[in-house]
Order: sequence, then structure tokens, then C-alpha cells
Amino acid sequence: MILGRKLTGKTMKFLLFILFSVVHLLSLASGKAIYGNGPSQRTLQEVKEEIARYGDVAKSIINLSVYGKAQNRSYERLALLVDTVGPRLSGSKNLEKAIEIMQQNLKGDGLENVHLEPVKIPHWERGEESAVMLEPRIHKMAILGLGSSIGTPPEGITAEVLVVTSFDELQRRGPDAEGKIVVYNQPYTNYSAAVQYRMEGAVEAAKVGALASLIRSVASFSIYSPHTGIQEYQNGVPKIPTACITVEDAEMMSRMASHGNRIVIQLKMGAKSYPDADSFNTVAEITGSKYPEQVVLVSGHLDSWDVGQGAMDDGGGAFISWEALSLIKDLGLRPKRTLRLVLWTAEEQGGIGSSQYYQLHKANSSNYSLVMESDLGTFLPSGLKFTGSDSARIIMEEVMSLLKPINITQVLKAGDGTDINFWIQDGVPEAEKQSFADDLGKW
Repeated sequence: MILGRKLTGKTMKFLLFILFSVVHLLSLASGKAIYGNGPSQRTLQEVKEEIARYGDVAKSIINLSVYGKAQNRSYERLALLVDTVGPRLSGSKNLEKAIEIMQQNLKGDGLENVHLEPVKIPHWERGEESAVMLEPRIHKMAILGLGSSIGTPPEGITAEVLVVTSFDELQRRGPDAEGKIVVYNQPYTNYSAAVQYRMEGAVEAAKVGALASLIRSVASFSIYSPHTGIQEYQNGVPKIPTACITVEDAEMMSRMASHGNRIVIQLKMGAKSYPDADSFNTVAEITGSKYPEQVVLVSGHLDSWDVGQGAMDDGGGAFISWEALSLIKDLGLRPKRTLRLVLWTAEEQGGIGSSQYYQLHKANSSNYSLVMESDLGTFLPSGLKFTGSDSARIIMEEVMSLLKPINITQVLKAGDGTDINFWIQDGVPEAEKQSFADDLGKW
């Protein structure tokens, strides 16, 4: 998405979720109970009273981030990066340039322990691509190849089309798919259901002998705009080229097929995969004053797809996570636990950077008090999605009550995300922002 509007006080309010979690989280490590009958543990009432004493700190954070000199800082920082670097595809020179710039920025911001952690990441390039309907009429189609797709032969693939609306229909009509291009026109009900066609569409089409697959873009709204994303091949199943098409073209071909029209498409894709590239997760910290070995992790991913600036996915998430540390530093606050910022690499290829980070650090998972990411867009927050023990949720609800002045206090379920899901199995609480756009099903 092109960066087109400021991350104003509304979107900056997400920072407060991070800040309060860092400064005020008391005993959430490993999702264990936060109070009990033992003499060394505090009662719930004592915990609530301690949280309430941070009211003035909460006001100072609100004033600085929403009304003060830091009001538009995230926007200005992000605009400079995306205007300077542009798209940041996994394995690209642009991504490595962005990582270098961010390392310099974090050091220049006075953050602690700024360093890079090596990661091996996929390197795929889409090349030139096109799709033209030849029958029943000439129509040049907008397409975007899916990440990791193979290319077509130089002359392309010219074949008749089979339109289906589901995997079940494809199985029923399997004999009709051989030697054809399968077009999926799956209805959009929600993202998690529709994205399965992008992820698995090529594999399922190949199983029934298709030459290629075209998937209706996973979107609830379209202005003739195809959406790219990652897809996955399966061992033992032939690899076929795959791309997304617009909602409009998928619907049109579905109508044509229902009228008995023969549809023929010529598909050309120059996509190619290269050996894995060297890259880095970018790390910065504010060291904890009382429990420096314990970590609260905030994060966003620095990579993007190649057809936009990556301002919203996920430049905004990465930069508001950085802003959380900047605000704490500017206010002279020192969290009890270490606040660690991680800017992931190669998230779009399936959480590659975060997966390797987890493998490197999982032996110390008991020291992680909370892991957070922002990767749902920097919209107006409506609450916080949270995954953790019941007692941890009680504490989070108390923390969120400090946001009453800006009327964002909900604590919802399912606080997960591609880059932090690894930690759930270790009992580490997780959180992700919920926005009004999520509530309306627009993201």
C-alpha cells in the first residue's frame, strides 16, 4: 500500500498498548499465574493497586504520543524510509539497504544493544508477467504472480479455462481440469477461509492435471486490483505457475462459463527462484531496571512485497513498534523488564526471520514475559487481542483500564500473528492490536 495518510494520534494510540505492557506488566512470564497463596506472591488487589499508581505516567505517554512533539514522528520516519528505499522484497538489495538504514536509525535514536542477527531467507523474483484472454473475446487481464511460483515457458501457456468456486467443486470436476488453467472464483467470507485458495490453489489444481492456476484475489473489496502473497508447493506434486487475478475478472469468467462460453487464456510468467540469501533480523533494546534478563518483545516486519512501498504492510507496524521505545526513552522511563524491538525479515515468505529467531532464543523462552507484533495495519485501535492464562488476562485488563482517557480498553481473544505464534507453545503470552477496520472485516 502506498503511504498516503499520516499516522496521527488515532493510529499512534496503539503505542500505548505496547508502552503500558512494557512499563507496567508485573508477573506474566511464561503465562503462569500472577498471584497465589504463597508468601512470595502478591494478591490480585496489590497488583491492581500498583497498576493504578501509573496513572500519571499513562497521561504523559498519551500527551507526548497523541498531542505532543512525537505526534507525527512515526509517519515522518516511515515516509523517509519508503520514499528512499521503496519495496523490500525478501532477498532483494532494497531489503538489505532498509536493514542497514534501520540499524543506523536505531543507533542514532540512542537505543541500547542495537545489532543484527543473521538469517537465511528465500530469494524469488517475479519477472515480467501477463495474462490475455483470447476467447470468447480479447481482454488483457491484471495479474500478480504469487510468491515462490515457478514461471511459464518463454512462449507462455495457452489453454482453456476451468472455473470453480471451491476445492470441492474442483475435485468433482477433476477430469475436466486436465490440461487446462484452473480459475478459482471462491467467495470471500473472511480472510482465513479465502487465503487457503491462494496458499493451496496451485497444488490442488496440479493434482488433477492442470497446467496453471489463477486465484481470485483475497480481498473483500476491489478496484480492479490484484493482490499478491505467498503460496506453497507440496512435495510429490508437480509445480505449476500460479497468480492472482482481480475479483472483477474472476466474476466475469464465472459468468462466461455459466453461459457455456469457451474461455482461453495465454499466461506468461517470468518468475524465478534463486539460492537463499543472507539477511538479518534487526534488534534494539531498552534494558530493564529490575529484571534485565526478562524480555517484553515488540515487533513488526521490515520486508514487503515488490509491487508497493510496503508502508502499511508492514512499515507502519515496524515503525510504531520502534516509536514505543523512542517514547519511553524520551520520557526518561526505564521499564522493569528489558524492552526488545525486533524488525523481522522475510515475514511475507512465511515468517522466515521470526522462525529462525525463535530457534535461536527458544531455550530462554521462560524469560519472555510477553511477545507482541503489529501486522494488521495502523488503523484506529478498538482494543487488544491477547492470548495468555486467565490470571494474565486479568492483569492485562487492569493495564488497559489506563487507556480510559482515550476510550480504548477492550481485551479480546486470539492475540496471535505469523511472527509470534511460535511462542504460544511455550506458554508465553501474546498480543496484537485490534482495530475498527478488523471489527468491520475490512482487513
